[in-house]
Amino acid sequence: MNALTLPDIARQTTTADLPLDWVGMQGIALPVQIGGQRVAAEADAGVSLDDPQARGIHMSRLYLALAELEQGELDLSCLRAVLQRFLDSHAGLSRRAYLRLRLAPLLRRPALVSPLSGWKRYPLVLDTRLEGDDFQAEVHLELTYSSTCPCSAALARQLIQERFDQDFAGQPLDHASVLAWLGSSAGIVATPHSQRSSAHLRIGLAEDCIGLPLEELADLGESTLGTAVQTAVKRADEQAFALANGQNLMFCEDAVRRLHRALQGYPQASRFSIRVVRAESLHAHDAVAESHWQRGAA
Repeated sequence: MNALTLPDIARQTTTADLPLDWVGMQGIALPVQIGGQRVAAEADAGVSLDDPQARGIHMSRLYLALAELEQGELDLSCLRAVLQRFLDSHAGLSRRAYLRLRLAPLLRRPALVSPLSGWKRYPLVLDTRLEGDDFQAEVHLELTYSSTCPCSAALARQLIQERFDQDFAGQPLDHASVLAWLGSSAGIVATPHSQRSSAHLRIGLAEDCIGLPLEELADLGESTLGTAVQTAVKRADEQAFALANGQNLMFCEDAVRRLHRALQGYPQASRFSIRVVRAESLHAHDAVAESHWQRGAA
């Protein structure tokens, strides 16, 4: 009995006569290695369908090409190689290839004062595309930090001043009594409100960038903000965190401007957009600020 030739419906033509911008798959489970650790990722893979009469693409070829990403450390060169395989396997059909990876690698972060450390996850998206020799890569990184409201801090200081005036009016001041008052509940009659906030960075990587600068970007962003959320802490670390918040009072506008200036000086960035979301503790809504930049733009 002769083996039957399996039908390939994707090779059929269509009378619709319409090219498509993107055809592919999303949510493909994939293990990758980044920073020496194995991480579960989700991939969206696709190509353009430029032949207006082609009925479809060969999705299995995209799926099989993704296996290259499992072989070693994830970097831009292997991402570009996979995109090239997408195009090579769709010669005559597609001119553009796309690949998006969603993952959340872990970084070990030290405590502020004590010798403790712990793991923190960093939600990350890698967007890449290839058209001819034009390869583009963009990193989407989310950083979580604490923000203390400058307005709330000023109002709290005013209440503390008023309480001090009430408690010490007409009395001679001496160092011991003032020091004791400052350490009592009366000395901190009001506190400014703080909240967990998030900075969403979208950074287009320069053409000469090879590796994936996840830890470098996380360090840059967190040191710029000054109040990154912590992992393992002792009381000394918590006190240092309170001090950091007091020295880094920030509206969402302040945070965006800090990050903007820092990323402008980052040589591997060709462009970026920043979106900061401050999850308000006073209001039932969030405060948001955004900024963007492109190297060489007026």
